[in-house]
Amino acid sequence: MLTRLSINNYALIKSLEMHPHAEMNIITGETGAGKSIMLGAVSLLLGKRADTKVLYDKDKKCIIEGEFNIKNYNLAAIFEYNDLDFDADTIIRREISPNGKSRAFVNDTPVTLDILKDLGSRLMDVHSQNQTLLLGAADYQLSLIDYYAKSERPLATYKSNYKGFITAEKNLNQLLHNAERIAQESDYNDFLLKELVEASLASNEQASLEDELKLLEHAEEIKTNLNQLLAILDQNEQSGTSILQEAKTLINQISNYTETLKNIGTRLAEAYIEISDLVQEIDHQQQLVDVNFTKTEEVRDRLSIIYHLQNKHHVQDIEGLISIQKKLEDETFIASNLDEQITLAKVALEKNKELMLSTAEELSKARQAVFKTFTDEITTLLIQLGMPEAKLHIDCNTKEPSMNGVDQISITFSANKGLAPLPLVKVASGGEFSRLMFCFKYVIADKTSLPTIVFDEIDSGISGEIALKMGDMMEAMAKNHQVITISHLPQIAARGQAHYFVYKEIVDNRSASLIKKLSVDDRIEEIAKMIGGDNPSTSAFASAKELMA
Repeated sequence: MLTRLSINNYALIKSLEMHPHAEMNIITGETGAGKSIMLGAVSLLLGKRADTKVLYDKDKKCIIEGEFNIKNYNLAAIFEYNDLDFDADTIIRREISPNGKSRAFVNDTPVTLDILKDLGSRLMDVHSQNQTLLLGAADYQLSLIDYYAKSERPLATYKSNYKGFITAEKNLNQLLHNAERIAQESDYNDFLLKELVEASLASNEQASLEDELKLLEHAEEIKTNLNQLLAILDQNEQSGTSILQEAKTLINQISNYTETLKNIGTRLAEAYIEISDLVQEIDHQQQLVDVNFTKTEEVRDRLSIIYHLQNKHHVQDIEGLISIQKKLEDETFIASNLDEQITLAKVALEKNKELMLSTAEELSKARQAVFKTFTDEITTLLIQLGMPEAKLHIDCNTKEPSMNGVDQISITFSANKGLAPLPLVKVASGGEFSRLMFCFKYVIADKTSLPTIVFDEIDSGISGEIALKMGDMMEAMAKNHQVITISHLPQIAARGQAHYFVYKEIVDNRSASLIKKLSVDDRIEEIAKMIGGDNPSTSAFASAKELMA
């Protein structure tokens, strides 16, 4: 349940804090005082999107914080699933910066709005006029039946099987699509693969061939220059080796005279050895070089094939061609096995469909089993709320499977004798809609462990004894759920364990919404005003005391 609500810098609220009672809480106030603004702030805690238009002071951050006692509501698994710290006293905070950035926190851990919505849906059920409009929607009506039937388990099983069916269907469709595509591309792909296979491509082959071609194309020049180098270094009387040999002889004759001369002799000896090694290497290389025009053409042809294939397949290297060849081989393999895969996929789809329809039937039975009990209970409550001729009926037809099953339901209603029940959106007035929605909330509340239920003027369009009866029902709900009710009826306002009054004042030269918890005497005065206006009579005070009693 909600134990503390704090709102700062939101809409007309500069700063507001309340500590709701564990049972029934009443919120009253003049029209436009800010009651619904409070609900807007609460909706932000439950994951609604926000913008900077909600800021009271455009230069300051808006902070809305709610503290919930959740120790008895089996929510630890939700916290664990979302990697959140569980605390019996959980704090949800929403912050909206002047730049429009919005952040949400659960126990000081940042969370996404999706997580906030999921958690919020398990903490509070906020009735609003928009929700009343939802009453005509088939999906919303179906959700009411599921709550009443406590069909969470068969519904979860069905949804899991439905997802399995959709996955199997997508798999089969993908295979059929692949089969069609492969059939269209088969001949061309076979040609491409054959061309690549015949090329017998090898990794790193291209670089090796390009190096070889460079050598072959310049073989004559290389061989000539190497022979000239040999002549310079070793093959005439003035060759490099001859000169170094003569230099060695000269230095050796004087090397013993000083250490420096000895070092020069050593270096000349090393230079002679190095030049001799170079001569051998150059001789070896010139012998390897072969001016071979036939081989040159072969290498050119091979590279031409590789370049052609690269241009054709829009790749830069031979590895790209090998990758394409592998892909084509895989597609050829898939094509050869596709018929078998399609057959298996069809079998899998049929099995998933049978399982889905079987669980859909179980879900339908669970729903249909409560149709009469549900309509009887709602009808009884409507009679108590001043609609003695109320009739409620549920029409159910079978539709194509969807995430919620195969049931297409329509709740039909008649408030007047002699009129056949019609779909809700066609027959109910505003007051009738409010009473009908309240009855739904009343019976569903007994089937759930939802901590907090919020009613936003659900008592509109009623008065007198009906309002008293609705107050009784709200009190009964408040024994098992925290109830927060925004009301304009004294009969309802007198029932709460706590009564909050919302009002406007001028703060810093602008209107601001404030809230205060009323004492017993203040409550009597407020209820008397709700009965008799701003200057209530003695009888209005007497009536207020009677209602409070």
